[in-house]
Amino acid sequence: MTVTETLNDGLKRAYDVVVPAGAIAAKVDTAIAQVAPQVRMPGFRPGKVPANLIRKMHGEALRREAMQEAINEAVNALMAERGIRPAMQPTIDLDSGAAEGEDLKLSVALEVLPEVPEAAIEGIALERLTVEVSDSDVDAALERLAQQQKSFEDAPAKAKAKAGDLVVMDYAGTVDGVAFDGGTGEDMEIELGSGRLIPGFEDGLEGVKVGDKKTLQVTFPADYPAENLAGKPAEFAVTVKAVKHAKSPVIDDTLATNLGLESLDQLKTILKDQVESELNNLTRTYLKRKLLDHLAAAHSFEVPPSMVDAEFQQIWAQVTAEATDADKAQMEAERGDYGRIAERRVRLGLLLSDIGQKNGVQVTQAEMNRLVAQEAARYRGQEREVQKYFAENAIAAAQLRAPLFEEKVVDFLLGKATITDRVVTRAELEAAIESEDETPIAGHVHGPDCDHDHDHAPKKKAPAKKAVKADVAAEEAPAKPAKKAAAKKAAEPAAETAAAEAAPAKAAPKKKAAAK
Repeated sequence: MTVTETLNDGLKRAYDVVVPAGAIAAKVDTAIAQVAPQVRMPGFRPGKVPANLIRKMHGEALRREAMQEAINEAVNALMAERGIRPAMQPTIDLDSGAAEGEDLKLSVALEVLPEVPEAAIEGIALERLTVEVSDSDVDAALERLAQQQKSFEDAPAKAKAKAGDLVVMDYAGTVDGVAFDGGTGEDMEIELGSGRLIPGFEDGLEGVKVGDKKTLQVTFPADYPAENLAGKPAEFAVTVKAVKHAKSPVIDDTLATNLGLESLDQLKTILKDQVESELNNLTRTYLKRKLLDHLAAAHSFEVPPSMVDAEFQQIWAQVTAEATDADKAQMEAERGDYGRIAERRVRLGLLLSDIGQKNGVQVTQAEMNRLVAQEAARYRGQEREVQKYFAENAIAAAQLRAPLFEEKVVDFLLGKATITDRVVTRAELEAAIESEDETPIAGHVHGPDCDHDHDHAPKKKAPAKKAVKADVAAEEAPAKPAKKAAAKKAAEPAAETAAAEAAPAKAAPKKKAAAK
């Protein structure tokens, strides 16, 4: 094999590779010898078919396999001999060699990983914002829990439904006088004010009584998932079968025992621990962002354009997944800003990976086994297949490993940093996180079971260039600004491989599709 370098420009490399025709012919001869014992042909005993006949029958297929094997071996040898660390899969073009007796000539183009400069990890000073758990925090959590345990009881006869009440109804919907799939249901329960149905539907039920028949005039949102209904006016004929008032449980020992606990004090202790854990997560979110901001500001080096492009495509798919046409038009104008976000993600990912490797940060086999077991548990009945998949797929395993590796590198760096603590309120901590969270937001789709106010107008989006500060995993971000989840994911660093998981969509309860 001969190799000639034809391009060496920054991180771009290109090579002409020639594999002698004799090497291909030798591989074909070896393959014929290997398959000969299994070849069956009339007039010959098993395993006694002449090689020339096997070549005539199967030579072309065996040659194609030999060429592919030779290409793989040539590229792998090129990488090994020249110490090349490819950023992405190389592009390989076959220039000649398709005909028997010709040398195999390849053009190999690729981008290499950069030499990451020695990271400046000493002397990092960070401020950690902490929040002390107060009795009022615990009381608020207790009140939210009590509301989740509320029940409904029949309202007095002729009571009018109001916000917070549960209405049980039958309904039949039409568009342009024609019924549509999923437009009819019976005994549907809806809590007024929950925002689960399309705009105007729940408002139209306020004031109804048991036995009322009412026709609601509503319009499906323009971005409604079902294209045949999106933006169209509809009528729903509703028959009210029951109106029920909410009954919140009394906050006492009985509430705790109904939850399987011994006392209200035990419940408060558990809730305090949960609130403390939530606040600690917010604290880490802020601290990690500050660490990554410091690393990004202190390190600048060339990154492979192919990796940036792949990262950009992932970001773009995430932030445009639920965007309205108006949002997409604005986002298109900010495309360059998203490109800079992608470049920052790749640079931070390479930097964190290099820091981890040079300082012995590892994900142990026991930790990896635990990650695989957790993933397999999501696919009940298919656990073995999932475990086999990760055992045989190095890329998938790297994607699964990457978030934990990143967190361990972050822990390593935080362990070396000088950290000063400042006590703030929860509102101040959330505001500090939000101030760095001005990533452009994809428009919200008013889909099934949306727990969002449908009447809002899209907020004006901040310039995308500010999003470079939002570098933490989406699961670490506070749950409050739900609309920003996709953009937060889009700004997290790609440590080993991008491994963010999409949150599972809520399953729409039966009998509710029509009114949504």
